[in-house]
Amino acid sequence: MQSSITQSSEGARKGGDPPGSRAASSPGADAPRPPGQRSGGQPLPKGADEGPIEIIDYDAAWPACYTAERDRLGSLLPEVRLHHIGSTAVPGLAAKPVIDMIALVEDLDASTANAMARAGYWLPSRFNAHLRHRRFLCYPSLSLRTHHLHFVDAREDLDRCLRFRDLLRDDPELAGRYEVLKRALAARFQDDREGYTEAKTPFIAQACRRADGRSGSNTRA
Repeated sequence: MQSSITQSSEGARKGGDPPGSRAASSPGADAPRPPGQRSGGQPLPKGADEGPIEIIDYDAAWPACYTAERDRLGSLLPEVRLHHIGSTAVPGLAAKPVIDMIALVEDLDASTANAMARAGYWLPSRFNAHLRHRRFLCYPSLSLRTHHLHFVDAREDLDRCLRFRDLLRDDPELAGRYEVLKRALAARFQDDREGYTEAKTPFIAQACRRADGRSGSNTRA
């Protein structure tokens, strides 16, 4: 597992991905925590491990879990403006119990290095190998992930994520169909996370196209 992360925050700055030990991070980032709670009593989601993909019923604590991490990162990464995305950002929607966050940044490598060195985030090689204009980080470790942090350097990538989140929030029927799809894909792909993510893409793209079409029709009317 150690070989799947960058060796240091300097490696992240250079865009390198050599095998080796974890980057410098906040002290105690990997220390055990009581279920559902971090040090200081802040809420934590259940998280995901290396086992099969798990979709659980909506947890009303997820917004507070996001807010707690946003506030923690606010003091460590003041240059980053975070947004809550993914299914945990949609009230009532079943999801993997991991808080997804996204931020638009000017320098992917510098922001990634800062998140690793200051906030204890990890940069998994296998999830970043083919990414362009994006970085995917996780916390507090590779083997247990309670938070995902997505950095993008293109405004359209941020807008696309926020667009789909808002569509799900505004359309319970769409959210219901998305939940059915996710549960079916989780059962199908199990521990193939890349396959699971790719299989959701057509649904997301179609939902956005239909919404854009309706918006265009309303504008013309």
